[in-house]
Amino acid sequence: MTKPLPDFTLEAEALAGGARLVAGVDEVGRGPLAGPVMAAAVCLTPDDIPAGLRDSKTLTAHRREVLAAEIRARAAVGLGEASAREIEEMNILQASHLAMCRALAALPAPPDLALIDGNSLPRALPCRGIRVVKGDARCLSIAAASIVAKVARDAVMVELAQQYPGYGWDHNAGYPTKEHLRALRDMGVSPHHRRSFKPVYNILWQDKSISP
Repeated sequence: MTKPLPDFTLEAEALAGGARLVAGVDEVGRGPLAGPVMAAAVCLTPDDIPAGLRDSKTLTAHRREVLAAEIRARAAVGLGEASAREIEEMNILQASHLAMCRALAALPAPPDLALIDGNSLPRALPCRGIRVVKGDARCLSIAAASIVAKVARDAVMVELAQQYPGYGWDHNAGYPTKEHLRALRDMGVSPHHRRSFKPVYNILWQDKSISP
């Protein structure tokens, strides 16, 4: 059975109700052991929506890059991130919410409504918000945000891979692949690793326990 594609229903209802700008917001990078969590906010133009928008996880890397360029050319886009250090200072959920608020603040104009992927809203949301569970599969604006955020974060991880070679971040994006975990054991923890995440924490604890 074919899964239904995201549509513009939520955005159209909000626009019909008087909203001028409606932003879809999504984040990527909750699960990796390294790197920032990245969020994007996208306000689509109702009569100029790129074809093929869907959950970024269902697209190839090449297709995501093509669509991300189209979205940036045809929609209002804001990006925000929270660093590994900020993830440690709060937690991954609050850091994700911080990145979302930064993405909204980076839009060219403030939206009247934010459609937020997930089951919770950031406390510091600068406008009215609606939670949309599995929003990247249901809502075109959120799908667009998921694509832009994924492409942007992958680019950040490629850049970090040049500074910290050996972990394979240019192709594992910081996720706990066998290669990444092996490099983490062999090379140790970098400044961009999330120290409270279990595999990283375990290595740090082990190093501490065997130190003279």
